[in-house]
Amino acid sequence: MNIKINDKDTENKNKKKKGRSFQGKVVGNKMNKTISVMVERKVKHPVLGKYLVRSKKYSVHNEIGEFNLGDVVAIRECKPVSKTKSWEVISSITKVNEV
Repeated sequence: MNIKINDKDTENKNKKKKGRSFQGKVVGNKMNKTISVMVERKVKHPVLGKYLVRSKKYSVHNEIGEFNLGDVVAIRECKPVSKTKSWEVISSITKVNEV
């Protein structure tokens, strides 16, 4: 009895997780295992042609808890952790110097 393993199944497990990913600044870290990240993007106004800054806050899952206010982090979409959290931290891009 030979059991054949599907090559496609093993390939899917080894692939990187896909989904949207952003960079943003940490604006809140008072919650347990959660940080608030503000993501800013530039949008061109359809009539005036000016670039406007639009921002949105995301609740991001942070298992480690090592990020402080002002740090710039990279986040990506993941399966929902709670009602409002469906993002996770990938890495820290820049740290703020603490005084």
